[in-house]
Amino acid sequence: MSEKEKAENAQQSEAEEVKETSEAAETAETSAEDKLKEQTDKYMRLYAEFDNFRKRSQREKDMRYGDAVIDAAAAILPIGDNLERALKTEVESEDAVKLKEGVEMVLKQFGETLEKLGVKPIKAEGEQFDPNLHNAVMHVEDETIDDNTVVEELMKGYEYKDGRVVRHSMVKVAN
Repeated sequence: MSEKEKAENAQQSEAEEVKETSEAAETAETSAEDKLKEQTDKYMRLYAEFDNFRKRSQREKDMRYGDAVIDAAAAILPIGDNLERALKTEVESEDAVKLKEGVEMVLKQFGETLEKLGVKPIKAEGEQFDPNLHNAVMHVEDETIDDNTVVEELMKGYEYKDGRVVRHSMVKVAN
């Protein structure tokens, strides 16, 4: 073999080695990119899963709080009913008038406290009867009033701020 052939073979060998090295580098780069994409995808899925968990936990916490408020409000509503009944009594003496004024103040404070908790009265009188909000205990035949209209509220109903009923209104409905 001549020097020229040896040089050509050496050049050819070098070119093949460079080509193989270049292919190996490309393969390693492609493999690294694939791994990066895979890890990024895993991270994004984990982040989304955690975000969903956080939101679900907050909703559950809010629901538990709402349930507790509804239970507590339902337990104390009879106290408010009794205060309203006390205000309906007729009084004549000066002491009884002062006592009635005190009951009015307590009832006002009671209503304000319910509002702070997100519990508000359900509008009933003059409204269309809604079985989700009202409990019809009496029916009245009256041609001057539209059918299924609440004529009188016998006991006040209340609902929580998210629309859940604490206590249905007991009403008299026109037929």
